[in-house]
Amino acid sequence: MSAENHDPLGGFDTTIHAPHRLRICALLDTVGEAEFGLVQKQLDLSASALSKHVTVLMDAGYVEQRKAVRDTRQRVWLHLTRRGRDAYQGHLAALRAIVGPSDPAL
Repeated sequence: MSAENHDPLGGFDTTIHAPHRLRICALLDTVGEAEFGLVQKQLDLSASALSKHVTVLMDAGYVEQRKAVRDTRQRVWLHLTRRGRDAYQGHLAALRAIVGPSDPAL
């Protein structure tokens, strides 16, 4: 398919589009990997709400978790998978296509 025929909205992803999941992906895209508690604090979510959103992202193959002991307690670290990063970037491109150019002169 040529670039001219590419549908810019093809990357719109309803799994990522939910506000909390979009924020989770944005945070993980920026930092690479983050401890569950940090994500919870940054997004101001309860542990159960964050867990539900992370589970949806994990089921889609977008997020993986790594468990490790830190300060004698088991911690969960989250990161975007390659698939998740690609889906997030595609979703951002689709959102940009929907809202149009950022320069009003265009």
